[in-house]
Amino acid sequence: MDNTPPNIVHASQAPEPVGLYPHARRVGNLLFLSGVGPREKGSKQIPGVTLDEEGYILSYDIEAQCHSVFRNVRAILEEAGSAWENLVDVTVFLTNMKADFQTYNRLYAEYFKDCQPCRTTVEINALPTPIAIELKCIATI
Repeated sequence: MDNTPPNIVHASQAPEPVGLYPHARRVGNLLFLSGVGPREKGSKQIPGVTLDEEGYILSYDIEAQCHSVFRNVRAILEEAGSAWENLVDVTVFLTNMKADFQTYNRLYAEYFKDCQPCRTTVEINALPTPIAIELKCIATI
């Protein structure tokens, strides 16, 4: 028997969370997504990332990570009964603003040109896994 509360979303097409949290929660007509990174469903691999034997990043491709994180956000939105066009607020975390902002901003403009949610982009020194970008989103249902 599934005891998951009805307002919690575990998206079958999104990567597994790296901790105890759902992919999203519905509150009224709003959908709050947990932080979404670029990992792929069923894999610990991160698109465009090369790690050394100890798990430290040797190199990464921010473009590959952007495409992947945007796909993951879309998968969660759709499974939760929302849509890309319903995004109203996006917070973006980058681990290297100077090196990655230009590429990320160009791709963001392509993906979000029609829905244009509010956006905040901040640089942080690390994320829980060896990724360079994570999105935190709010959408309507």
